[in-house]
Amino acid sequence: MLMRIKVFEDPVALGRAAASEAAEAIAEAVDARGHARIIAATGASQFAFLDALTATRAVPWSRVEMFHLDEYVGLPVTHPASFRKYLLERLIRPTGLEIYHLLDGEGDPEFVCQEVGRALTAAPIDVAFVGIGENGHLAFNDPPADFDTEQPYLVVNLDEACRRQQVGEGWFAGLEEVPQQAISMSIRQILKSRRILCIVPDTRKAEAVKACFAGRINPMAPASILRTHPDATLFADFHSASLLDPATIARGEL
Repeated sequence: MLMRIKVFEDPVALGRAAASEAAEAIAEAVDARGHARIIAATGASQFAFLDALTATRAVPWSRVEMFHLDEYVGLPVTHPASFRKYLLERLIRPTGLEIYHLLDGEGDPEFVCQEVGRALTAAPIDVAFVGIGENGHLAFNDPPADFDTEQPYLVVNLDEACRRQQVGEGWFAGLEEVPQQAISMSIRQILKSRRILCIVPDTRKAEAVKACFAGRINPMAPASILRTHPDATLFADFHSASLLDPATIARGEL
């Protein structure tokens, strides 16, 4: 099955459309199994999406269990770049979400990988919300990504392109402040999700979108692996999709 692509005028329209599909996926899981298990991404690319999702009143958040993709090693939860802080402020508190598993970057990273990994693999994930990096990374799996490991979470080294992106987005004042390691959900674990929504706005992601969704599937373009998933959708805007073939966009499939 080909990966779907939906392209919108701007990040706000993209965010609303993705949030509508996300809310639908959560509701379907709750109707089918009594609860929903989700994976949430972070970063500047997810702002509009999470704003729209948390404003969607019909989502049964009391029946939702959340995991997140990644966290910096050694970064306190009080730091502006902490993904735990991000999720607490942008998803957990606004929705009253009660069941969630945060990656403690200040703890022993291997222990955190094992503990949260056990909870993650206890049952299937219904829907994963992901983005991609300027270097094509998926979660913090920078190129060349490990497409084979079955570990649910692993400790990864961050490449310079990834670290520079974090500075460019304003999370850190300089490259020397960006941690060199992170805890990341593995590629194979992300692919085990029943449904994946990949949310990628902005011109600065255009090269990565082209590499991952118009080039060949390979570890140097980590998010390209999403094209092998049976139920994945790329949500892009006119800017992030600007280097794709217009015929591909019109067809709605990658």
